[in-house]
Amino acid sequence: MSTSHPGGPITKLTFLGKDSTPNDSPTLYATDQDTYLVQGYTVTDPEALAQMRIPDGETVAEVPKRLMKYLPPEEQQHGEGHR
Repeated sequence: MSTSHPGGPITKLTFLGKDSTPNDSPTLYATDQDTYLVQGYTVTDPEALAQMRIPDGETVAEVPKRLMKYLPPEEQQHGEGHR
């Protein structure tokens, strides 16, 4: 497994949770790089993408808000966008 993350290749994933719906399975993983991987729906809406600055090597995935309940408690209150 590899990544374009500056921290180097990811060698270990820890499954945190899944939001299973028919035919879809958004999933949250922790990595050994002190990051998270999110398996979700590819965002292709041009209007939504135009509102973000997405550098080369990054992409945008959409997941249900309820998937975030699988974040460790200490991570649930972080981030500028938290309300």
